[in-house]
Amino acid sequence: MVKTYAEAGVDQDEKGAHIAALISQLAFKRRGAGRPMTRIGHFTGLVDMGSYALSLCTDGVGTKLLVANEMRRWDTVGIDCVAMNVNDTICIGAEPIAFVDYMAIEDYDREVARQIGIGLNRGAATANVTVIGGEIAVLPEIVRGFDLAGTCFGIVKKKDIVDGRSIRPGDAIVGLPSSGIHSNGLTLARRILRDANLTVFDRVGGVGEPWGPTLLEPTRIYVRPVLRALKRTRIHGMAHITGGGVRNLVRLKPRVEFRVTDPIGPPLVFRELQALGGIEDREMYQTFNMGMGFAMVGPEDEAKDLVRALRPDVSAKVVGEVTKGRGVTIPSLDLSWESY
Repeated sequence: MVKTYAEAGVDQDEKGAHIAALISQLAFKRRGAGRPMTRIGHFTGLVDMGSYALSLCTDGVGTKLLVANEMRRWDTVGIDCVAMNVNDTICIGAEPIAFVDYMAIEDYDREVARQIGIGLNRGAATANVTVIGGEIAVLPEIVRGFDLAGTCFGIVKKKDIVDGRSIRPGDAIVGLPSSGIHSNGLTLARRILRDANLTVFDRVGGVGEPWGPTLLEPTRIYVRPVLRALKRTRIHGMAHITGGGVRNLVRLKPRVEFRVTDPIGPPLVFRELQALGGIEDREMYQTFNMGMGFAMVGPEDEAKDLVRALRPDVSAKVVGEVTKGRGVTIPSLDLSWESY
C-alpha cells in the first residue's frame, strides 16, 4: 500500500530538482521597462512598470480533473483553475486583473467545454477578474483526455509590494481555512482510495458525503478578504498553501523559523485519508494543506485586527509565530522542515 506522495508518483524533491535544472538555464533578463523585480521561486513574478509592478503567474488543476471525469462533472474545475492562480497573485500584494485559460484536449467534447466555462466564469466573478482570452489545443498524439491550466495578470503599486523581506522574529502567523483538499495532493488521495477499494461514489467515513463531491469541492478564492486586509493592517508576507503543504512558508524568508503552534484542525477529508492509508503526519503536512489554505504574516500587535479584517469571508486565526531559526516547525506534532 502506498504511504507517500512520491510512491504515488509525485516526488516533490525530484520536482524541485527539475525546476532547479530549468532555472539554471534562465540567465537572460530584460533591460529597461519591464525588468524583473522578484526572484524565481516566489508565488508570482513581478516586472517593473514605473510606479507600478505587473504580476504574472501560471498554474493548473492537476489530477483533480480525473475525479471530475469519474463523476462526469466538470462545472467546478474552472473555479480551481482561477483560484490556483489568483491566490498566488495576491501573495505579493497584487490585485488580480485578467486571466487566460489553456486547454489541451485529446478529442472534442462541447459539453465538457461548456461546463468548464461555467466554472471559469464563477471563479472569475469571485476573484473580480476578466477572462480575456485563452487557447484550446487539440493534441491527440500527446494528451489523453484533457488538461486545464491558466495564467493570471495582476498589478500592484511598488510601494505596496509584500515580498516577505519584512518578516522578522516576533511576527504572528495567521492561518486562513481551506475549503477542503483544494487542487493539490489528488494523486496521493486517489491512490489511497484505490488501495482501500473505494470509489468516488462511496461515502467519506461510510456515512458522509460521497468522496467524489468532497474531492471536487472548489479551491477557496481568498482575493477579496486578503485585499481588504492589506488596506487595514500591515502585512509582511503571504503564502498560498498548495503543493508542499506547510513548507510553502519557507518560500517567504528562508532565514527565520515559522513556528506553527496552534494549527487549524484538519477537516474530515484529511483525517479519513490519513486513516485509510496509514499515512504519517509528516507526509500529510508536506503534501496537503491540512485545513490551512493560505497564511499571512504580520506584526503581532496587529494580529487581532488582521483576523477581524478577514471576516466575515473567512474565519481566520493566529496559528503561530516567527522566531529565530530556520524552516517550519509544528511543535505539537514534532515536525520540522528546513527548506521547501
